[in-house]
Amino acid sequence: MSQVFHEIEKKIISVLKTESKLTPEKLEKLTQLSPDQIRRGIEWLKLKELAIVNESKNTNFSLGKNGLESFQKGLPERRLLDLIKKNSMTISDLQKELGSVFGPAMGLAKRNDWISSNGNEISLKNYPSSLAGEKTLKQIGEGTISESILEKNDLASLLKRPDFLVENIVKTKEISLSKNAQTLDVTSSDSGAIDVEAKVPEVFVARTHPLKDTIDEIREIFVTLGFTEILGNMTQPSFWNFDALFTPQDHPARELQDTFYLDGISAKKIGTPEQIRKVSESHKKNWRYYWDINEARKMVLRTHTTCVTIKHLAENKPDEARVFSLGRVFRNEKVSYKHLVEFNQIEGVVVGKDASLRNLMGIQREFYKRIGITKIKFWPTFFPYTEPSLQTMVYNERLGKWIELFGMGIFRPEVTKPLGITKPVLAWGGGIERIAMLKYGLDDVREFYNNDLKWLRGATKCQ
Repeated sequence: MSQVFHEIEKKIISVLKTESKLTPEKLEKLTQLSPDQIRRGIEWLKLKELAIVNESKNTNFSLGKNGLESFQKGLPERRLLDLIKKNSMTISDLQKELGSVFGPAMGLAKRNDWISSNGNEISLKNYPSSLAGEKTLKQIGEGTISESILEKNDLASLLKRPDFLVENIVKTKEISLSKNAQTLDVTSSDSGAIDVEAKVPEVFVARTHPLKDTIDEIREIFVTLGFTEILGNMTQPSFWNFDALFTPQDHPARELQDTFYLDGISAKKIGTPEQIRKVSESHKKNWRYYWDINEARKMVLRTHTTCVTIKHLAENKPDEARVFSLGRVFRNEKVSYKHLVEFNQIEGVVVGKDASLRNLMGIQREFYKRIGITKIKFWPTFFPYTEPSLQTMVYNERLGKWIELFGMGIFRPEVTKPLGITKPVLAWGGGIERIAMLKYGLDDVREFYNNDLKWLRGATKCQ
């Protein structure tokens, strides 16, 4: 069966067939699409396994204030050595000549046995032909240069000095077509005469399920906000589902009454030795109990998508990131009008050195605004792996009351530090069915799975 492509996808595929690897910026120029359309098109093609996205990171250096001064006048220790190269000088005269760099220059000269002192007189003992850092200063000059071109040890010597170097990390993406996409024909189209007076047969046209429409809409919103989707297995070791998230091994959530375990199945590999050791130490130190690796090996049907997110962060350790995971989760709960044993969950995280609770509330407000919810407030609450934590409350006009929706917060240090995540992590998530209930005016979540054809055919696509 042939695939149906959006015009955005067609344009991207057509361009990538002529040039194999392109950045999003080059795609914008060649397709005449907006940055937002390019982001969406790439995500759509990735989901269809038709596009490959390779990300790379390049570090460039330029000279800071002290680096530029040393480039123009010489390193402090070189200036000192040049002053006493012919004749010795008094300490006071050297201080006048060198100013604020006298102290560092003297320290390096003494440590490397380049000078000798006789009371107040400083004279030259050894004059080195080259100094650590001089080569890098000359290479960079007043421009900007890639780290790959610079000599590692020489560069390292300048990195230790304050305000000598300015580091600039440039991240790039390259988009290419997968093998499956190489043979696609997205240019063909059918044409022919249409009888506008012909009677339309009375048929019920196939359509996507209203819940699937909601899932697609939420995915679209996150992509347009600059997030990238990450995927993970529905079965997870307890290590990632619980232990890595600082949930103690005797917590009620880990009982059979709350979690579905895969009978007799244990994971052989749950993480790196360092990850296991540090998570174990965090549990022993903070919960004060014996941490059992066999409990961490037990396989479960994931109870949330946070296990996918935390594993991604632990493996990649990004300084900055905007990612989301969306998928089915499982809880051993009694089925009711608002609870199911399996449901869909959305979760997003933002990583950044300046990420704050204010940023998190702003992201939430923008997300709800795009989905059509405008009356929002936040309540302080408690969640096991975030601190501080907030509960989002939205106003239901039909019921005339505030209802709970997403939970959110900043990952606790007990979660991030053992996994080597150094920057603050903003996290939030919740059940998609709850949003869908608001959109379609339902009071019972089971209505989505009752297969009532009358309701399914009559549900309005755009709410």
